[in-house]
Amino acid sequence: MKTTKREREYALMHFGEVHHTTLNPEGPGVVRIHLVPPAIRDGEVEDSVAIINGQDVIPVSRSWSILLTEFIEEVNKYAGREITDEQATAIVDETCKKVKKVYPVVLKSRLRRDIQTMMETFKHVAYGEEVNEPIAYINMGEYAPYMRAPHRMDLMVSAMTKDGKWHCNQNCVHCYAAGQEQSSEKELSTEEWKAIIDKCRQVGIPQVTFTGGEPTMREDLFELIDYAKWFITRLNTNGVKLTKEYCESLKKASLDSAQITFYSCDEEIHNQLVGAPKYQDTVAGIENALAAGINLSINTPLCTLNRDYVKTLKFLHEKGVLYVTCSGLITTGNAAKEASENLQLTLPEIREILKEAVEYCYANGMEISFTSPGWVDDKFCKELGISTPNCGACLSNMAITPGGNVVPCQSWLNDAPLGDFLKDDWEKIWNGETCKIRRAYSATMRSECPLRIVRRKAGMEK
Repeated sequence: MKTTKREREYALMHFGEVHHTTLNPEGPGVVRIHLVPPAIRDGEVEDSVAIINGQDVIPVSRSWSILLTEFIEEVNKYAGREITDEQATAIVDETCKKVKKVYPVVLKSRLRRDIQTMMETFKHVAYGEEVNEPIAYINMGEYAPYMRAPHRMDLMVSAMTKDGKWHCNQNCVHCYAAGQEQSSEKELSTEEWKAIIDKCRQVGIPQVTFTGGEPTMREDLFELIDYAKWFITRLNTNGVKLTKEYCESLKKASLDSAQITFYSCDEEIHNQLVGAPKYQDTVAGIENALAAGINLSINTPLCTLNRDYVKTLKFLHEKGVLYVTCSGLITTGNAAKEASENLQLTLPEIREILKEAVEYCYANGMEISFTSPGWVDDKFCKELGISTPNCGACLSNMAITPGGNVVPCQSWLNDAPLGDFLKDDWEKIWNGETCKIRRAYSATMRSECPLRIVRRKAGMEK
């Protein structure tokens, strides 16, 4: 259907940035909605997409985009306050009043029903429940031509070295950032990172991950997370510094989720792989994060030393962990060195470990995903009932280095950066030739990491 004059005028006035709101912010059952505005091409307003809790991408029609935009603006007037039934009615009434300026012949009762249907649908999606309405999920490859920015930006706020010294409380055998020039840049200041966070919002990025290096090495981390509360915020950490007080501060700063890297429930193996006697600290960090009510996932990079992954899963299940991820090794940084490469699993070994892990998780109410593209194919993943990992570099995710440079992903630190995020125009970075080539690869939804392809072509990996 052709765009009407009223729709076009509305789009020009209101679709300049991502619109966001959080329903039931104190949880459980948080529903984070980011409405990514549509492109306007030759006077035609295209469909938008709604991103639910940072992961599900749902197409939203032009009319529902307008309805959702007004609803979000009304809900956000009550930010930080509990909404009464009377105020909820006022929100819907005011939303309908504004939308009728665009669609004057549409009955208010129809708009009310559409709001209710939309919110119930988003809630079902967020909770992983059966959806009653016919919605068309869209993959990132299909949506790529309409994107203006990735849906997640990884902020590498902490460098691997500082003032010429090692700047992490561990020295992991498989660290991707170690030894990489861009991971040891001079760290940006608090105000510079806030400027980066502001620009992420301006260009339409709804989710940011605080990572490193080890992000908890920064004393201003709580301040930065709190400053980014408009976004879906995530923390990637080794968990060493997560005391009870630290976790409470993360909650107070409105952190949405955290991921802790945990190699093994065997203390000796874990300490060997992290290069420091930090097992007890990391286990305490897991316990403290769970006790604080932080939405927590545990990631385990798999290798020959921790191949008994089910034993670790049993340990985590007893602690109360529900969400786990595991991965093969990306051969970059320390993981490209002999000490790490000698611990690489073969493809058959990875598959056997995954089969046992998925079976255990499904039998014990845990959710599991495998995150490394290139190790398992789509057929194998479908047989297990897990999602096939795909490369998202320059598509679903990108990263900003400690010094403010943009790279395809947080593991891609061995090539020239795509640009300086603070100094360069974002359009030039996003539409730059290298970025477009990387995005075109990711948009094919191919399940192989380009970094592994490069090494294989160079004869460095089988």
